[in-house]
Amino acid sequence: MDTRARIAWNLRHLRIAKGLTQESLAVDAAVDRSVISDLERSRHNVSIDLLDRLASALAVDISEFLLVPSAHEQAAQPLKVGRKPKS
Repeated sequence: MDTRARIAWNLRHLRIAKGLTQESLAVDAAVDRSVISDLERSRHNVSIDLLDRLASALAVDISEFLLVPSAHEQAAQPLKVGRKPKS
């Protein structure tokens, strides 16, 4: 797994583990939602500054994006489709 794919894998896992949509993470990291989508599909090179903002928005250390996934780890399941109802 190359570095871009590793960042994509970890970003998606961290985002879903926190229960965040791409849109809500994008707002918290001050980027467009399409950037999050492109990162999660390994279609975009990420800067250190953006990794830092993403780590801050996810409340994790930036090193979490570079961890090597274990061989038995499953792909993250997508969140439920659609917007959450307003409280």
